[in-house]
Amino acid sequence: MKYSVANIDCQAFEDWQIDLITQQLADQGFDSFEQDGSTLRAYIPTDLVPDLDLSSVNCQLSIVNCPDENWNAAWEASHEVEELPLGVHIVPHCAFGTGHHETTAMMIGELLTTDLTGKRVFDHGTGTGVLAIFAAKRGAEHVLATDIDENSVRNAIENADANDVQIEVRLGAIVPEGPFDLILANIHRNILMEHMPAYARNLNMGGELWLSGFYESDIPILIHAAAAQSLHHSATRRNGDWSMLIFRK
Repeated sequence: MKYSVANIDCQAFEDWQIDLITQQLADQGFDSFEQDGSTLRAYIPTDLVPDLDLSSVNCQLSIVNCPDENWNAAWEASHEVEELPLGVHIVPHCAFGTGHHETTAMMIGELLTTDLTGKRVFDHGTGTGVLAIFAAKRGAEHVLATDIDENSVRNAIENADANDVQIEVRLGAIVPEGPFDLILANIHRNILMEHMPAYARNLNMGGELWLSGFYESDIPILIHAAAAQSLHHSATRRNGDWSMLIFRK
């Protein structure tokens, strides 16, 4: 998948303004962010750029295409191998999710205290495969992971092999047919909202849905959407400005 990048000069912005801009861009389909000093870089699949409406975004920005041949090399050069609990090692390549971002860390923390022996798990938007790998490490009988990015699919497979676990990784955006005992989705709010009916439909009775990748201000709308699908809100976790919600069917 080809990506484009928006470079934003944040030198004159307060932290809360940067958070607001990040959320506004995420709502438009930007799916990954990096801050280097006073510069915020926001990445978006190139095929989404023509449909962007940035009139509500409170900053000046320009969007350029990431060079095809240098994209992976630049990413890998700035992201070292990550060592996580249970001896998990993640090489991120061009996929996002090394395990240290607040949203991923909350998910991992929950997985470390959850026995998944014999369970079927689905990881939506797997990225590097880090959550799927932890689910397998915690005893899951079958772990299915999907992502819309071909590079992420390859990366997740490589990381699973490197960590000596078996997970099934597929390319695609839709939620596959279950049933699953646990669904993990660490994606931005709009995607979670879009797929809420499918999450509920493919959960076993008594199964759980874990959501992250959003801000505290997004909690009410997500709880409302889940309740409309007969999913009971059972817990909320917070880490910095980010939140995680747990639902049970």
